Formats: sequence, C-alpha cells, structure tokens
Amino acid sequence: MSLVGKIAALQDYKEYEDLHWEGSFEEYLELVRRIPRVTRNAFQRVYDMVLSHGQEEYIDNKKKLVRYNFFMDDGDAETDAVYGLDVPLMRLMNAFKSAAQGYGTERRVILLHGPVGSSKSTIVRRLKKGLEQYSRTPEGALYTYYWHLPGELSKLAGGREQFPCPMHDEPLRLVPREWRDKVIADLGLGNDDFKIHIEGDVNPACRWIFRELMEHYRGDFGKVMEHVRVKRLILSEEDRIGIGTFQPKDEKNQDSTELTGDINYRKIAEFGSDSDPRAFNFDGEFNIANRGIIEFVEILKLDVAFLYDLLGATQEHKIKPKKFAQTDIDEVIIGHTNEAEYKKLLNNEFMEALRDRTVKVDIPYITRVSEEERIYTKDYRQERVGKHIAPHTLYVAALWGVLTRLEEPKKQNLSVLQKAKLYDGKTLPGFTQDNIKELRKEAMREGLDGISPRYIQDKISNALVSDRGEGCVNPFMVLNELESGLRHHSLISSDDERQRYADLMSVVKQEYEDLVKNEVQRAISADEEAINKLCANYIDNVKAYTQKEKVKNPYTGQDEEPDERMMRSIEEKIDIPESRKDDFRREIMNYIGALAVEGEQFHYRTNERLHKALEHKLFEDQKDSIKLTSLVSTVVDRDTQEKIDVVKNRMIRNNGYCEICATDVLNFVASIFARGDVKE
Repeated sequence: MSLVGKIAALQDYKEYEDLHWEGSFEEYLELVRRIPRVTRNAFQRVYDMVLSHGQEEYIDNKKKLVRYNFFMDDGDAETDAVYGLDVPLMRLMNAFKSAAQGYGTERRVILLHGPVGSSKSTIVRRLKKGLEQYSRTPEGALYTYYWHLPGELSKLAGGREQFPCPMHDEPLRLVPREWRDKVIADLGLGNDDFKIHIEGDVNPACRWIFRELMEHYRGDFGKVMEHVRVKRLILSEEDRIGIGTFQPKDEKNQDSTELTGDINYRKIAEFGSDSDPRAFNFDGEFNIANRGIIEFVEILKLDVAFLYDLLGATQEHKIKPKKFAQTDIDEVIIGHTNEAEYKKLLNNEFMEALRDRTVKVDIPYITRVSEEERIYTKDYRQERVGKHIAPHTLYVAALWGVLTRLEEPKKQNLSVLQKAKLYDGKTLPGFTQDNIKELRKEAMREGLDGISPRYIQDKISNALVSDRGEGCVNPFMVLNELESGLRHHSLISSDDERQRYADLMSVVKQEYEDLVKNEVQRAISADEEAINKLCANYIDNVKAYTQKEKVKNPYTGQDEEPDERMMRSIEEKIDIPESRKDDFRREIMNYIGALAVEGEQFHYRTNERLHKALEHKLFEDQKDSIKLTSLVSTVVDRDTQEKIDVVKNRMIRNNGYCEICATDVLNFVASIFARGDVKE
C-alpha cells in the first residue's frame, strides 16, 4: 500500500457518508417525522449539547449544586476546561434553559461579566467548539438546503445549476407561514417530547428564487420543492458556518456591513441592480452565525452604529442587510466584557436599550484553592514543561492567588487563610456550614477583585525558564517571582493594595513551612511496622479501658491496668482533652465494631484523626534518633546519613519529590530546627 493509501485507510467512510447526507424535501419531511428534534432552534441545540455530556448534583454547604461535565477537564491537553465556577455556570445554564423553552431569554444578549482572566472567553470558546462537535453527532444533526436549477432555470442563479442557501436556513422555513400550523398537524410532525415550531422566513436570496419558481410553475408548490435538495449541515468556525466571532476595531476600519453583509459590486453588472439579492454577499457575522452562535468580544466597546444591529438581532431575531427587508436569524448571541466597560454602560443613559436586553452572568475569579490549583496542574505537567515541579509549588501559587481575591472576614476570630480553607472544604473547630454560607453572603465583591490567574501563570513560566533550581522548580522560586513582579504589576491601582498582596505572601510562606514540617515529620515516622505496633498497643489498651478489663503485658505476662499514660500521649497529639477522652475511646471502639459487622478489618489509615495522632506520637519517640539539625552541619556521620537517606527516599516514593527537591526540603526544615523556631 502506498503512503497516501495508508493515510486514506484512516478515513471512516460510513461517518463521511452520514455527514454528507443529501435528500429531497420529501425525504427530509420523513426524517422530521421520525426525529422532530432536528428542527431545534439555536438555543435548544446549545442547551441540549451541554446536557448531552451529563451532569452531577452535589451538596456544598447545604446548597444543592449542579456540575456540568461539558465544562470539565476531559483529559484532552488541548481542550479548554473551566474549574471552580459551578455556580456561575449554573446561572448561565438557567439562562439557556429559559431561552430553549421560549420564556423570553432567547430575546436577550447573554453577557458574561467579570474581571480580566476569569474564564469568560474560555467559556464561550468551549461552547463554540462543543457546538461544532455536537453538529457532527447523530444527536446534534441539523440540516439546510440548496437549489438544484438544471437547464434554463440555471439563469436564476447566474448560470449555476446549484445555488446554496447563503444563510443555511432551516428547510421547513420554505413552507409558507399561512400553511405551517396545518402542515404540522396534518403530517403528524412533532410528538409529546418535542413540539415543532417553524419560526422565521427564508433569506432574501432564497425568497427571490422561490418566488420566481412559483411563477414558473404557476403556483405549484410541489413542483418548486422538487428543486430543493436538503443536506446535512456541519457547523465550523474555520469555515464560517454557524459560528461567528466579532471583535471591535477602531472606528475608521469597520462598518456595520461586517455584521450584516455587503453588496457584491462585481455581480451588479450580471444581475442589473444592487438591490437584487443574488448580487449581495450574505457573509456578515450575523449571517454566517445563523443556526449557531455568535460571540462578541469586548461587546461594550462596540460603536453605537453596531448597537442598532445588535438590538434588532437580539429582540426581534432580525437583521437589516443594506437595501433589503429585515431578515430572520436564529442564533445565540453571547458577549463578554470586563468590569470597567460594564461600569461605563451603567453610567451611559443612551445605552438603556442595551441594558434592558441583557442577561448578565457574573464570572468571578475562583475562590477555592484546590480548583485554582487544577488550572496550573493542567498547564504545567512535567511531561509538558520538561522540568520537575516540587510538591506544593502550584498549591502555594494557587493559595496566594485565592487569598488576594477574598475579603477580610468580619469575625475577629477568623483569618483570611482560615476562610480560604473553609471555602475549600476543610473543617475548623467552631465553624459550621451555616457559618460558611454567612461568610459568602457578607462578601459582596468576593472574586471580582484580586490577582488574575494569567499573572500567576506568567510567573510560574518565569520560574520554569530560570537558571536556578538545577532542573527542579520549588515553591520559593515561584513565590519570589510572584512577589518581585508586584512592583511592576499594571493592574494594581494603589500602594495599599500592593502592600496587602505582599503581606499575604508572608502568610503563604508560613503555611508552606507548616506543610513541609508536617511532611518531614510523617516521613520520619513512616515506619509502617512501628506504627502498626503502636496502633495495636493503643487499641488493646482502649479495649481494656472501655470494657473495664486488664491488659496482659507481652514481656512479663502479667495482667496490668490499661496504660493511661501511653493512651493520653497519643490522644493529646490531636488535642483530645481529658474530659473528652472517654468519648473518643468509645468512638474508636464503635468504629471498629461497625467495621467488624460489615466483615471488614480495622486499619489505622481508615481513621484520619487516629492516623495523625499515631504519626505524631511516633515522630516524638523517634526524633532523637535523627537529628535534622545535623543536615546543616558540614560533617554528618555515616549512621545519621543512612537514616536521613531513608527519610529522603520515603519522601521521593510517597510524596512525589525528586532527589533535588527532597534534599532542599530536608535542608529547609533542618534550618528551621537549627534556628530554634520549632522544638525538635
């Protein structure tokens, strides 16, 4: 087989045939009878497209939320994903649902509003790409038509036998308005699941050909329809079919014909008049976006002349091409803008008509650290960047970004760091889900201010290309880049704001210190056999204590009272007070009993609190065998070095460190011990 043949063998001919289906108008009516949903309007199709990917409901702080799989990461490195914005996306989907059901939102501009870098463009880009792909599936199939004009009739199209519908109209629009209700009823179109509504008329060019053919056949509709060939329509932004994008330029270089099309002056001589629809290019963004979606980039920067076209397209679903009557369109109109432009809209009394036709959906910054971290994890995977990124590097960058967006809590006993942890699903003593709901309600602008993810991505990139780090990027390299860049950040409006961001950097550095100290402690105490022995000893003593029995000493064989000192030394590691020790011990025994009833065996890892207590206890018992402070000395004896290597290997194996960053972390924690900040 030739090389070209091998490439050709990759083609799915069955799929190609399906995507290039053609048939008569009669065959299309049969198709509509079987599958009424092929006649859906643009809003219905976009809404169904998102739902086709599935959804899941979950409870967040006593509030039922929906997560739409369409916007999530599907594992494709090139696909845009939207993280941490489930609530704004629910509001957007509610607008689509209302529009799909014809409740009025379909006559509005969907306006995504938020600070720079908050995923507004990403959401629209995802919708456009998704609609393209959906139109290629059997569930998302839609159809348009072209005129077949053989022989003498080709003069109607300037000598061409085929004249494509320039705006890819729905074929059912060819049915005259006065017949439509009776046609739907008599032909049995539609069913209980989907009611067919034929809305709008065909474009001026097809209307002209239809009228000429009706005259030619003396009003015989059946004869006219024999010249109609229906075909599958595949939406494509690159081919300018069903997906449009309009971006404002300076006033001198644009006019409204970019939206509604313009006269083709070369064809005026052929057809004799500039008002002949065959001499008109229906290639404006509104025209080509028919049946799909049009995106307005920075919509509020539009000149007033464009707003007139936008208002008509929104409210009436009609546009006004030059020298032609109003033309029906069927498309989702969605725009996005930043806050500065939106404030100008609110203060401009001449823009009341636009405000009245707008459904605003706020797209704020992410306020959950784990979701913010997912952005950077997707962008900076090791196989993509070619460098190892130390554990917690992306976490601390995400944490700082989120902290800049949060408002200071009004409760005096809560720090902004604790607030971020509560938002991220962590639990803190004394704070309930109701408290978290109150925190969100009192912060009216939370997520609309702060640092953009783009700034953080730029600084992570700087750290990646830096000569420092010896092939590994650590948290301090990224934090230093973030901090040094604040001096020149163009979007920071005041010195007070800049100082606040710098102060939050100190909070993040302290949080990182606590993280790695605990991590090193766990690595030191990660002797599985030792923890198992300690756990077994604790459980034996707790069992004897709760059942008022004695414990057999494994060394002397004598029955002894439960070792209260040992039990308390473990419980104190997780702040169990003396007054609560009995409750905690009964809780542990009940937990073990419940597992036994289900035929499962207890393991200390299944109880997070006990696991943490055992690790801390073992660290206390073993800390004297490994002097971390010896790492900062110039001479380390062989025995100590072997023990340090064991700890380092555990961190590499269990926590994702490499040789370089594991050594760096141990040195860092050792320096903390050496300066006396933490008792060994």
